[in-house]
Amino acid sequence: MVERQSRTHGALMGTHAKVRIDVMIEPDLHAVASIAASSRIGEDLLREELARPWSRTWVAREEDGASPLPVAFIVAWHVADELHVLNVTTRTDRRRRGIGRALMETAVAYGREKRVKQVLLEVRRSNHAAIALYRTMGFFATRLRPRYYPDDEDAVEMLLLLDPQTGEILPRDDEVRLDS
Repeated sequence: MVERQSRTHGALMGTHAKVRIDVMIEPDLHAVASIAASSRIGEDLLREELARPWSRTWVAREEDGASPLPVAFIVAWHVADELHVLNVTTRTDRRRRGIGRALMETAVAYGREKRVKQVLLEVRRSNHAAIALYRTMGFFATRLRPRYYPDDEDAVEMLLLLDPQTGEILPRDDEVRLDS
């Protein structure tokens, strides 16, 4: 079961860093809060996520690093037949190494295992790297949300459709244009 075991991602998964994905636990909260400092997610909010029965939280740890501390995390809510990814954040000095992809692959694998019909998320319109990553995984843009973020930046809603019987991705084209 994805939520109870570690998953190792590395050269076979196409990532640059070899990472282990674990379920987030209480001792991880300080390190995760420091990763999330720019998004103002503190230890108290993370502790609340750990207590919610519908919340799914994972951390990525570098397997070849000297420290077992998390270098990235993901928070998602499993509600009915949907998995809503709320936050994916990688430590600044560890970005562009495939760690975010490893976390997203873990969330999608969980969704397939639980037979969800869709995985959805919001991403900043200016976050071209994240949008490109999500597209390579089968996500498509469904809607723009004007001035969604506190700094008035637009959000792009993205969706990954899954066949609940087979877990296969059901590809679709963007439903909105993202260029200005």
